[in-house]
Amino acid sequence: MNTIISRKIAIPQLREQNCKIFKSKVLTPCMSVIFSLLSLYSFSQVKDTTKVNQLDEVLVSAVRVTSKTPVSFSNLDKKEIKFRNLGQDIPILMNYLPSVVTTSDSGNGVGYTGIRVRGSDATRVNVTINGIPYNDSESHGTYWVNMPDFASSVESLQLQRGVGTSTNGAGAFGASLNMLTDSYSNKATGEISNSFGSFNTQKHTVKFSTGLMNDHFELAGRLSSLKSDGYVDRGASDLKSYFLQGTYVGKTTLIKALAFGGKEKTYQSWNGIDEATLNSDRTFNSSGIFTDEFGKTRFYDNETDNYQQDHYQLHWNEKVSNNWSTNLAFHYTKGKGYYENYKEDADFSSYGLTPIVINGVTINTTDLIRQKWLDNDFYGTTFSANYTTEKLEVIFGGGYNKYEGAHFGKVIWARYASQSELGDHYYDDFATKTDGNIFAKANYQITEKISLFGDLQLRNVHYKANSHETGLVNDNFNFFNPKAGLNYDINANNKLYFSYARANREPNRTDYEGGNAKPEKLNDFEMGWRYAADKVQFNSNVYYMAYKDQLILTGKLDDVGSRIRSNSEKSYRLGLEVDATIALSKQFIIRPNFTLSSNKNIDLSVEGENYGTTDIAYSPSVIVGNIIVYKPLENLQISWLQKFVGEQYMNNIELPAAKLANYFVNDLNIAYEIRPKSVFKSIVITGLINNIFDKKYVSNGYMWDVYPYYYPQAGINFLAGLTLKF
Repeated sequence: MNTIISRKIAIPQLREQNCKIFKSKVLTPCMSVIFSLLSLYSFSQVKDTTKVNQLDEVLVSAVRVTSKTPVSFSNLDKKEIKFRNLGQDIPILMNYLPSVVTTSDSGNGVGYTGIRVRGSDATRVNVTINGIPYNDSESHGTYWVNMPDFASSVESLQLQRGVGTSTNGAGAFGASLNMLTDSYSNKATGEISNSFGSFNTQKHTVKFSTGLMNDHFELAGRLSSLKSDGYVDRGASDLKSYFLQGTYVGKTTLIKALAFGGKEKTYQSWNGIDEATLNSDRTFNSSGIFTDEFGKTRFYDNETDNYQQDHYQLHWNEKVSNNWSTNLAFHYTKGKGYYENYKEDADFSSYGLTPIVINGVTINTTDLIRQKWLDNDFYGTTFSANYTTEKLEVIFGGGYNKYEGAHFGKVIWARYASQSELGDHYYDDFATKTDGNIFAKANYQITEKISLFGDLQLRNVHYKANSHETGLVNDNFNFFNPKAGLNYDINANNKLYFSYARANREPNRTDYEGGNAKPEKLNDFEMGWRYAADKVQFNSNVYYMAYKDQLILTGKLDDVGSRIRSNSEKSYRLGLEVDATIALSKQFIIRPNFTLSSNKNIDLSVEGENYGTTDIAYSPSVIVGNIIVYKPLENLQISWLQKFVGEQYMNNIELPAAKLANYFVNDLNIAYEIRPKSVFKSIVITGLINNIFDKKYVSNGYMWDVYPYYYPQAGINFLAGLTLKF
């Protein structure tokens, strides 16, 4: 769901007010022409090497950073993830980046997945696709299930940790993730990819490119189908997606039209399980459970989430002169969908029904099936201009976007229907949000060794909502977000940097429901050292993120079971991030990373009770990742992937029951490529064994008042794939 909640909470009562928590998911057969300009961008995580067509420079510069920018970041390109791209979602593919923790509701990385960076959840990670905002405007969340197999159309992605540089969309409060979709191809290509694995998981992908026709035009596309039963009971997903792009390449012009989207049907698995069930039946899923009229326990077979989302982008990139280049983009996203629940003994009054009398007995409750709908539109424009000289690079940019979202509920069946008619809405809410920003970034080479970075952004947000939960909202925010930094090149191999960034973030829809509408503020200080040589690349970064009025979980629930957040006057995150790539030989490469951090609320007060200094929820103090790559043969690669996540609390008052245990998980990835002399250019056979030591672990959970609920992850499981390229 895409627009109402930062995280879906389990327990049926919680769903009561979560139409907003709802996501956007319903593809629309719109045939708008759309476009996106970005491409030919091959970022390597090992080295800061970048292959960028000159016509793409302005877009890349507007959303990306390089080692010349005083920002902590990691890059992943298509080559880095292709051997693991067997059906699991983008957050799972990013699992081994520094400071990243991922999770999956269904337990096997398919369907609903989530990501946290430096302890900040997805609502605080600013996500853009070709510079276009992707976060839901109301909830600030990202729902990757709406774009299944999108990784197959991503050329590269960059994760900036901390505030990062100015970009479009909601303010980054933990990180920003920008993705660039596939570049155009000079030659005609085709690709068929199929994978199968545990829990009846299967992915089928077909891609094509015509190559540049008449040296100017290219048409490319992808179709994908992905299904999985999931690790937890009935945690099934049925996902479909598409990607289509048309490209025009001129001497100084690049125009791209993009249409992409997805349709998902996912059996709800967001309830989690309590501790007793975790120990006795790890895969139990309470979603859809009810007792029929004969006292028999049953599960409703359509307790599902259904959504379709279509994206359209148009990008025009122009190389005006040797110094000037510009980018102009227009976008439109249509989302529509619902989730469906069986409700047992529901009160008539909650659904606008009046009591009825049958045989002298007054009836005011009924079993019913409801749907909570979301129907939204998101559209706008982004733009940027790049001026470059030998010592100075300046980027001007901005955007203006509007969101319009309707929330409504329908009862599609009831044992006692009272006065209702099929198609009636038992609630109707509507919200609009406009988001405009302008920014200017500059990097000036003061001396041969010292460069100065500056970044100023003005952002205006206007949010209006009308619902029983939020009340009447008509808020306007003006934010000023300055950033500055210094780079010092000690020598050809060593660089030092320091930066400061200010960020402001408006409340999301759920915060208004809880009565907390005060915006959050963040001052982010970063200091780092980068070392780059032929066989060793090393990055270290110390950060201090000081929050004012950060909205945090109180551990309390409102009258319908939703988790309440309130402003914590002062809180901070202090940490050290280290990552490296070390070539031990031509056959062996290791890529270790670790994060050590202290994440604290200062003098936390909840409903008049002072808890002193406490750990911020979902913020482990130790996160370690490592990838060992062994290439015994030119066409054979074996990777051992390791992830350790330290213990963490699921609330902010350090309740002992709220502690999640640490876990250490190992995966094994094997890939072998055959290069035939005819028919196919390449045949790639891949295998991925997840959790090879069959660790029984929990990566996520939540507190139902003082009771913990958990999301168990799968034990040992596998995926295998075959890719044919021609």
